[in-house]
Amino acid sequence: MSGLVGQGVARVDGRAKVTGTARYAADHEVPGVLHGALVMSTIARGEVLRIDGGAALARPGVVAVYTHADLPRLRLPDFPYNRRFVPMQDTRVFHQGQPVAYVVAETLEQAQEAAGLVRVRYRAEEPVARMADALGEAFLPDDFRERPNEISRGDAAAALEQAEVRVDRTYSSPMQHHNPIEPHTTTAVWEDGTLTLYESTQGVVLARNVVEFAFGLAPGSVRVVSPYLGGGFGAKGPTYPHTLLTAAAARLCGRPVKLVLSRAQMYTSNGHRAEYRHHLRLGATRQGALTAIASTSTAQVTRADENIYNGGDSTLRLYACPNVHVRQLGVRLDLPTSSYMRSPETTAHFGIETALDELSHELGIDPVELRMRNHAEADQQTDPPRPYPDKRLLECYRAAAEAFGWARRDPRPGTTRDGDEYVGWGMATETHTYNVIPSQARLTIGPDGRATLRAATQEIGTGTYTVLTQVVAEGLGLPLGHVTTLLGDTAYPAASLSAGSATMPSVAGPAAEAARRAREAVIALAVADARSPLHGVPAEEVVTLDGRLFARGDRDRADTYRDVMTRHGGPVEVTGSRANTAGHSFGAVFLEVRVQPRLGRVRVTRVVTAHDLGRVLNRRTARGQVIGGVTWGIGFALMEHTMVDPNTARVVNPNLSAYLVPVCADVPSVEALFVDRPEADAELNGIRGFGETPGTGVPAAIGNAIHHATGRRLRDVPFTRDKLL
Repeated sequence: MSGLVGQGVARVDGRAKVTGTARYAADHEVPGVLHGALVMSTIARGEVLRIDGGAALARPGVVAVYTHADLPRLRLPDFPYNRRFVPMQDTRVFHQGQPVAYVVAETLEQAQEAAGLVRVRYRAEEPVARMADALGEAFLPDDFRERPNEISRGDAAAALEQAEVRVDRTYSSPMQHHNPIEPHTTTAVWEDGTLTLYESTQGVVLARNVVEFAFGLAPGSVRVVSPYLGGGFGAKGPTYPHTLLTAAAARLCGRPVKLVLSRAQMYTSNGHRAEYRHHLRLGATRQGALTAIASTSTAQVTRADENIYNGGDSTLRLYACPNVHVRQLGVRLDLPTSSYMRSPETTAHFGIETALDELSHELGIDPVELRMRNHAEADQQTDPPRPYPDKRLLECYRAAAEAFGWARRDPRPGTTRDGDEYVGWGMATETHTYNVIPSQARLTIGPDGRATLRAATQEIGTGTYTVLTQVVAEGLGLPLGHVTTLLGDTAYPAASLSAGSATMPSVAGPAAEAARRAREAVIALAVADARSPLHGVPAEEVVTLDGRLFARGDRDRADTYRDVMTRHGGPVEVTGSRANTAGHSFGAVFLEVRVQPRLGRVRVTRVVTAHDLGRVLNRRTARGQVIGGVTWGIGFALMEHTMVDPNTARVVNPNLSAYLVPVCADVPSVEALFVDRPEADAELNGIRGFGETPGTGVPAAIGNAIHHATGRRLRDVPFTRDKLL
């Protein structure tokens, strides 16, 4: 073995990205393509009475203006289509910014101009846009994807009554949006009854399935191509209406159609993190042992879709506690449908990690020590509790605390200053549930001895091309440059959605299995070939390294992949599939903030993290995920806030000038530590999904550090200057 797996290998697609040769979905040139533009509803609730496209159709280059009267009737897909209606199938309006007409023209400029000329008359109803105005109508939604919205173990109410110490607090976070740099885009090409979609999606296989179902097409009638994504964060995981509408428009006009959403349209078209309120009650002994957790959360849902996407998994499972009651309520508002947003548990996790800090302050117990006293060795939601395999969270606490210098912390709030700034240290546990999706990978060894891996998963910017190339190169014993990985095409074997931190635990195993089978096949060719120096050597005695095959005890008896395959005269092709199990990743984040008291300015100035993700496949991409997670957490805690006009239910800051996100100057250098030990029971089977874990604890850690710096406890994010002042 070459030892490639685990190294901080530079991205194999890096040159293509920085030179502009990487082709994103909108970059595909399709002959004869028309351009689409959406006309969005200007009301939030009501009905379309009349659409006048006459002025638009009179403009040069305009081919069509489609409405609900023109589009074919589409079947309503199930998840991952994440809303309970398809726009432009009838006259009903469920939110502002809902598509009501689709303009097709020869050029993008002509389409956009014509869309502005379409006139729509409505029957408007009074919208409800603020959760605070409808909390009295909160309800318990039905189970979502087999997950109940109310779960209990023990008797939390009785345990709270008997608790020696209680914490009773409410935490909240606003609506937030994903904002990937690459906008959502679809290019639809129909040919002989089949459809090709060049789509910006985190799941080419699921997108294909949704479109085939909606149009009533036979399996295999749709091909989805998405070789690169310019960010997704959950916004491109489900399939959204613009994809179906573009495919329908292309079918009606008989020519390919390309649609690229504007930044503002992304705020109403592709989901968001819902507004969230979290009432938490903790009961504990004087020694800090948790005896009860009662959690009631309330999230915004829409009238057309009552799914809760902000899960409370960490409240249920993270800490050892015999009595837990979790209720997740919804409030129907006239707003767009929410969806998964990176680390969806963060909303609930912010509450539990802040409440634990409040409990530690109440008890006079160090926040790290309190968490260690309540460490859960097993999943308490299983019966009997199933031990977590190789959980090393305690090691993460110790490693990060030591690297940060936590032992030097003065626990008294407001006592540490540097010049005119207050200095505070805070920490939080990090955890995320990762999924596993059945996947396959096909590996071909060509006559030149080079390998090509194909899998219908995606590269969303996390380094999937690089890590899978490492896995295959190590498994075969080939140089990294002799392996090519091809992703993002449903013409390849079906593989994982790039969401739920599922990609690596789902696809790395099949890639490694394919490499093992291909290596064995090439060795078998060599030892059976009288022309090979390895002829007659037992296959188990052949070693592969750097593109060479040689006998274990006699390196002079050697061959190469290239020579073996040239003599063979044809390719070797194998498919790998290997099962894995879903689970949890864990870690800890420690950070420092500095608060300027006259201005209320908060700066995050130092961050140390430690994570247990099983075997680290690439230290460079893993650290990149940590930096990304910390950046997301800073945005969640200090900046991000989608604002809605309470009278019109219209998003009033649908752009990156008014919706603030962190930039380089807001993020300090991040020290990322990894336990880095493989699971005990497997090689690549046991790796853990990790990408979303590093963002989960950062918001609470920032709030805890602000409290340590100033004595002010903030429970409503973002922690803006007005709240501190």
